[in-house]
Amino acid sequence: MSSFIFFVVAPIMLYLLHPYARERNLAVHLLSILWVLAIGYSLWFPRKHFPYFVKDRTSFSRIVLVSTIFTTLLSFVKPTANAYALNFFALHILYSLSLQLKSCTDQRVLRLARVSIGLWVLAISCWISDRFGCSFWQKLDFCYLHGIWHILIVVSTAYGSTLIAYLDATIEIPHSHPDLQYWPCDNLALGLPYIVLKAMPKTRKNC
Repeated sequence: MSSFIFFVVAPIMLYLLHPYARERNLAVHLLSILWVLAIGYSLWFPRKHFPYFVKDRTSFSRIVLVSTIFTTLLSFVKPTANAYALNFFALHILYSLSLQLKSCTDQRVLRLARVSIGLWVLAISCWISDRFGCSFWQKLDFCYLHGIWHILIVVSTAYGSTLIAYLDATIEIPHSHPDLQYWPCDNLALGLPYIVLKAMPKTRKNC
């Protein structure tokens, strides 16, 4: 229940605090999203899609860590570096997902993928519109696109991370029979997605 409360309250607070965040803490918000994506990227990016010079997940994680630290430092000099890094992570993750989903026939998984990608596209559209059409939206007295972007990116990250973790489980621990379910309404596939392991042997993920 506490996680659910956080999931609901966090986007609302981001929306309500948007005017302040836009002036004072925008860089902090962008950096937090960058680090969330980087952590998920290093943990769940499929080994079979690693660059040829990367031998294991530890090496891959170190490369991601160094790149993220460099981008974080660079963002203090050139704030737009965050946006480029976020888009790089997102586009590469989308490419990886498209490769993995080609052979997927589970409609629940495909639906989650469509929803995650759709929310991400909406979020990016809001960000682009806010960044390059700010004066237009100000004339309409509508200055909430960046707040909407934060809400959409939080939800799409929650959905997308569950999708990536599920695909990782099907590859790394298929004997655990991972299953995708939704809370509170699993029958309609409506709500927050999560992973259930129907078999629970004592295993360790191969990295």
